[in-house]
Amino acid sequence: MPKVAALRGGHITLAAAADAFLATPRTANPNTHRAYASAIDRVIALLGRDRPLAEVADAEIGAALTELWGRCAPATWNRNRAAVTSWLIWCQTKKHWAAPSVPADAERRKESADETRAVAKTTIHRLLSRRDIPLREKTLWRMLYETAARATEILALNVEDLDLEHRRAPVRSKGGAIEWVYWDSGTSHLLPRLLRLPDGSTRTHGPVFLSERRPVPARRPGAGDICPHTGRARLGYDRARVLLDTYAGLDLHQLRHSAATHLGEAEVPLQLIMGKTRHKNPRTAMRYVKPGPEAIAKATEVLAPRRRTH
Repeated sequence: MPKVAALRGGHITLAAAADAFLATPRTANPNTHRAYASAIDRVIALLGRDRPLAEVADAEIGAALTELWGRCAPATWNRNRAAVTSWLIWCQTKKHWAAPSVPADAERRKESADETRAVAKTTIHRLLSRRDIPLREKTLWRMLYETAARATEILALNVEDLDLEHRRAPVRSKGGAIEWVYWDSGTSHLLPRLLRLPDGSTRTHGPVFLSERRPVPARRPGAGDICPHTGRARLGYDRARVLLDTYAGLDLHQLRHSAATHLGEAEVPLQLIMGKTRHKNPRTAMRYVKPGPEAIAKATEVLAPRRRTH
């Protein structure tokens, strides 16, 4: 007969279970850890951090996911749902704790192929020239566009990572490798203003992009995510996503996608575009390098009849 593992850990609280999971090697990458911690922390805060894990029902997990991300884009729902699912499966299979599951009705949602569509270059520049956009958002969006980097990578940057002279910074990629991203004069002009403190001095350590206020003690992140100058926490992905959607109706990933598309429209070779976006597979990069409406309209001019010269 197959072995049946006895369930244990009835005394384990949601907070303790989350801390144990987030201390495992699978979340060793800082970007992965931050994404998992953000999703799991919000769920357990809603359910009650000190509640026993074994007492939480599947339906409560589904209700929490729906309340937190039910109205978000499918990609956002899927990302946070996957983080919570991984945590609960780990509790069940690795620790053999009595733990709930993500219910069947909280299923993964189909992501539209158009969700990361490119935006016209004129739209990007018009957005980044608006006077009503706060300095933090303008710097973040400009940096995402000029570096063609993933939002998680840029949000994870610390001030001490920035090589302002050479307009570059090291980031930790999806696979854990250290790679470099490069920005241009727009970001270079904004960064010193973003790092300036009210007394005229400049931040030298801590997260580049900060939240609006100091975190409450119950949700205080690790020391690495706190600015030593202001006490404010690192700006989170979800908050950054909401702000771009509020101001422009765009998704953070569209800035990366648009940068790759605009490079392709400028006839930059695919190999250089792959170097910029740091895609390893040409087929993956080609998903991004699609001509936009402006480029297609310009190409159509080739089909027009020749104009008479006399």
